[in-house]
Amino acid sequence: MPSNSTSFIAFSIGANLGDRLSSIQKAISLLSESITDMKCSSVYETEPVGYNNQPVFLNCAICGYTDKSPEHIIEICKSIEYTIGRQSRPKWHEREIDIDIVLFEDCILDSEDIAIPHPRMHLRSFVLQPLTEISPDRIHPIFNKTIKQLLSECTDTAEIKVFGKPTLLM
Repeated sequence: MPSNSTSFIAFSIGANLGDRLSSIQKAISLLSESITDMKCSSVYETEPVGYNNQPVFLNCAICGYTDKSPEHIIEICKSIEYTIGRQSRPKWHEREIDIDIVLFEDCILDSEDIAIPHPRMHLRSFVLQPLTEISPDRIHPIFNKTIKQLLSECTDTAEIKVFGKPTLLM
């Protein structure tokens, strides 16, 4: 059970270059150093968004609790992406790994470095489906709806299918 000094956090993790599943598993393992009571969804194979001339993605969601600030967590995410070998590319292009904070307790934050909740999460089944699997009743702080409700209202028609479960490297 999380302590009172910790906050709920949820991530969407994706990769479409290299050993996609291994990259996701490595990201989960490294995030587990900062996240307690971690839950991980199934891994889903999903169509790319925004720029379609690229390989399909593997995506999953994880959630848990942290005693760190959102700003500190974003630094950790960027460090993990660098460690795994993420290269700089245009928005919505290929990724060796992509780690997005989608929710942080009931925090609403919009700065140059981070937007919480993720501003497009409610539009993307590849974020909502995995998150519904592990935290369906979590309330989105802006829409005041559960993740499950957001998924049922999502108009995203991109194909999403279960790929498997990650083997946690913890």
